[in-house]
Amino acid sequence: MADLVCIAFDDPAGADRALAALGAMQKEHIIALEDACVVIRPLEGEPQIKQAVPLTRLGATTGAASGALWGGLIGLLFLNPLAGMAIGAGVGAASGAIAGKLSDYGIDDAFIHELGSTIKPGSSALFLLVHKVTADKVLPRLAEFRGRVLQTSLSDEQEQRLRAALGDTLAGS
Repeated sequence: MADLVCIAFDDPAGADRALAALGAMQKEHIIALEDACVVIRPLEGEPQIKQAVPLTRLGATTGAASGALWGGLIGLLFLNPLAGMAIGAGVGAASGAIAGKLSDYGIDDAFIHELGSTIKPGSSALFLLVHKVTADKVLPRLAEFRGRVLQTSLSDEQEQRLRAALGDTLAGS
């Protein structure tokens, strides 16, 4: 089972830097992330959301590949496989992009929008769905980012360890 962790940072680039560090830790196999999302709240305007898994692009790519395959096979029936591949790739990419845009993976998009709109302007937030973590190796490396915990599904003890590692002022409460 995965745990949800939402951390706010006082600067717009804080969440991106923390996610980059977590990505490096994932390559070291000391953390396994199922999903991640960065929300940046500019000084003016709506929050910007950057998903770690770009479903629209992923859907378009897989749709184009499968569309080209099926289009080529159907084109063979009409003795024009190249046209079938081209048409199939176009239709597959379009339908895959639409499916990717409409699908939701990992962290609920409505939750991201709701909690992301509560952070103060000129800051950022990192949403993580953590599958596995070696806390004694990850927490010390997160200390440099100085974030504050917005919400977690961690146990109280684990949440207090995370808050202490981040230097969250609520760590003692």
